[in-house]
Amino acid sequence: MFLIFSFLLLFLFLIKNFYCQQVRPLPLLFLFFSLGILAHFLNSKVPELPHLKSKENIVFKINKKLNSNEKNRRYEITAWKDKESFLSVLSLPKSEKDLDFSHYYKAEAYINTVKKPYSDFQFDYGKYLARKAIYFQSYLPDSFQIAERKDLTFAEKIREKRLETLSKIDHANFSKKAREFTKGIILSDRTEMDDQTIQDFSKSGLMHVLAISGSHMVIIFWLILVILKPVFPARFRNYKIIISLLLIWAFGIFIDYGSSVVRSCIMISVYYIYVLLQRKPDLLHSMAVAAFGILIVDTNQFFDVGFQLSFIAVFGIFWLNKPILKHLPKPKNTFQNNMVNIISVSVSAQIATLPLVVFTFHQYSVISIVANLVVIPFSEILIIFSLLMTFIIAFSIKFTWLNLMYDFCVTYALKLIHFFADFDVAFQKMIPMTLLEVVVAFIIIYFLRAVVLKFNIKNSLKVTYFILTFVALRFILNFKANQINEILVHQYFKEKIVSVKQNDKVKFVVRENSNSEKIEKYVIEPYLTSRRTKFFEIVTVSKSAEHIQINGIKYDLK
Repeated sequence: MFLIFSFLLLFLFLIKNFYCQQVRPLPLLFLFFSLGILAHFLNSKVPELPHLKSKENIVFKINKKLNSNEKNRRYEITAWKDKESFLSVLSLPKSEKDLDFSHYYKAEAYINTVKKPYSDFQFDYGKYLARKAIYFQSYLPDSFQIAERKDLTFAEKIREKRLETLSKIDHANFSKKAREFTKGIILSDRTEMDDQTIQDFSKSGLMHVLAISGSHMVIIFWLILVILKPVFPARFRNYKIIISLLLIWAFGIFIDYGSSVVRSCIMISVYYIYVLLQRKPDLLHSMAVAAFGILIVDTNQFFDVGFQLSFIAVFGIFWLNKPILKHLPKPKNTFQNNMVNIISVSVSAQIATLPLVVFTFHQYSVISIVANLVVIPFSEILIIFSLLMTFIIAFSIKFTWLNLMYDFCVTYALKLIHFFADFDVAFQKMIPMTLLEVVVAFIIIYFLRAVVLKFNIKNSLKVTYFILTFVALRFILNFKANQINEILVHQYFKEKIVSVKQNDKVKFVVRENSNSEKIEKYVIEPYLTSRRTKFFEIVTVSKSAEHIQINGIKYDLK
């Protein structure tokens, strides 16, 4: 119905009227929006799933390696039960051999469907996997049979080469943290990175440095241009750009083309196509083409946090970078110009992504602004150095002195990041944020540009009005949350936790020898965030206790 209405609105293009001419963009907006809804509806249909027992003999191949946990390696797989195929997340003990793309595997696996979370405040892992058409989880406790594949696709051959490069880095002659850092910052692989390093990047607000993002691709593209500059004379400048674009896409495909990588490659390509055609480059057009290119292939990418943060960060740079530059000192040389631009770009991206970061992760560190300004200039050097080391390792070239130098640089870079992460006073977690608050926060950022450009009463009043609206909204939501009195039973694997909420205080009842660290991270903190309070108490009962009685009602603990 919405789509039909959108097509009907296109008749406004045929009406030669001043007012109709003014609203001509609206029919196109409605049309593309309705086409997007239709495409997502068609792309989100649940396929016919096979009927599987809890224990099945399956044949499978891997599609992607996922982040490991303390005990298991994890993969996305395509599996077959007889002739029926299905996608699944597979967990495999770390004691077993690594899986690769060049083999089929046969084993007896425990299989279960992905369950929905027991409460609304928990992360819906099932929905996240469903957007990838994955509806099963599998566990492989024992050994498996292997058969060599003769039907590798071109994409799988590339992924296998990437795995081989990752394996070579694993055996490189420098520290484990430096190896994992190299795999993350160049090959977009953080599957074996230790929790402490990831936590340091997260708490310092520098996670984007570790993830392959637009800044990485721009630096690598610039490096390719610099290398090709002496090869091609000035009159062959266009050939240099075309070869650089081909190489940056080849690199993007090699590292498994995540959404931020594809977005960066498309935006760089569109920008330089404008240059080749001798047209003025347009950032918004580049963003639109990148978004359209990604979403036309997979509409579910729209709900991916990485996709959202990528585009919001770029739009934030477009919206706030030039206004902020006006208030910074005028650079006198190239070095000062680069430093000033790093400050303005970092601050712009931080401001623009702040509402979504808090909404998604419920945490933020004030020190991240300072950390970005200090670390980003050095991160550019590290990216180039890491890329050089990756090529050297991939081609089995040995430079012992270079390994030592690289290890030294990475080690002290990680120590610097840990230094910023240690500012616990600046780090705030369990920050409640609803979608309505996010919308109001983005409206504030929208009007903030006018204030930065020209500070006057009119512009200031708009921002002040929405800031007061935001404060009032949080006050109302906090007040309503404080009125909730409830008793809930939470499930964490085989353990049960009972929470008793009275106004803004919560008491959690857990049994002795429970995994308190995991329970606090995955049960207590999400619950407190959803109920907008930080006041809680943990009460421990005997390990043998089977139930607890509260207000005359028994609640099971087993």
